[in-house]
Amino acid sequence: MNILITGGAGFIGSNFIGYFLGHNPHFKVINLDKLTYAGSFNNLVEIENHPNYTFIKGDICNRSLVENLFNTYNFKGVIHFAAESHVDNSIENPNEFINTNVVGTFNLIDVAKNHWMESPHKIKEEHLNSRFHHISTDEVYGTLGKTGLFTEKTAYAPNSPYSASKASSDFIVRSYFHTYGMNLVTSNCSNNYGPKQHDEKLIPTIIRKAIKGENIPIYGDGKNIRDWLYVKDHCLGIDLVFKEGIKGETYNIGGNNEKNNLQIANTICSILDKVRPQKKPYKEQIIFVKDRPGHDFRYAIDASKIENDLGWVASESFESGIVKTIHWYIKKYTG
Repeated sequence: MNILITGGAGFIGSNFIGYFLGHNPHFKVINLDKLTYAGSFNNLVEIENHPNYTFIKGDICNRSLVENLFNTYNFKGVIHFAAESHVDNSIENPNEFINTNVVGTFNLIDVAKNHWMESPHKIKEEHLNSRFHHISTDEVYGTLGKTGLFTEKTAYAPNSPYSASKASSDFIVRSYFHTYGMNLVTSNCSNNYGPKQHDEKLIPTIIRKAIKGENIPIYGDGKNIRDWLYVKDHCLGIDLVFKEGIKGETYNIGGNNEKNNLQIANTICSILDKVRPQKKPYKEQIIFVKDRPGHDFRYAIDASKIENDLGWVASESFESGIVKTIHWYIKKYTG
């Protein structure tokens, strides 16, 4: 059975493909990735020669390419990771985010609809079980105060060009369920961390700057809070939603690990003090820099729906996951 995974050379996508191939030998994965700065062949080394894996370089905004792939491989599933995802970059260059996240998602789901369906609410016989899984983010919900959690029923209130583009893509996908009756599911995740994340993200930046003896930059006062989810736990959740999620439903996947940015930096520094000691504590390298425009204060996800309905359980605590993550990046940055 052939499935299309978009953006599979990126952080979450590459971790997911490795997980998925290891747990689903009857699936063949075709990975479509544009290989922008956030995607890398280095993320795929361990599976590049897997017999059930094919890589295709291409852009989901190229509709004729997407149509040709559906005609060639007759996909029975799509798991859609491909997205521009860094908030700072969306502030500087929002155009790329609208093109990839909105137009690209529309191309993908519209081609899938045309390939799988005879007409609205009439699915072709061979595609009765074909499914589109859209991967989204908790940032579409906006920001929280000191209390409360995002649920699947929280109203959308995106505050950055990135989160607005992802919210738009969520609504496009939702409309294809309600208008056409497509077999689709959506999952919204909290902040992921773990191996293969791009260097620009918070945790890799802290580790890299620390071991290079450079200043560790923290936005504002460091009090902005995120819910942290180990990427391998996210992969398990995606697999469950793709296979067992109810058609048309949304599932929030969160780590139940709320930490502010300064806590993250201090935790990493204290671990590095033990595993890679230097003359002075690493936390002395922390500095505070001008805050990001429109910086959301707090994100936190209520994951009880996926836990209760699909039996998902996170296997890593933040304490165990961050140690694994630090060791992976030490190896990357020091050889």
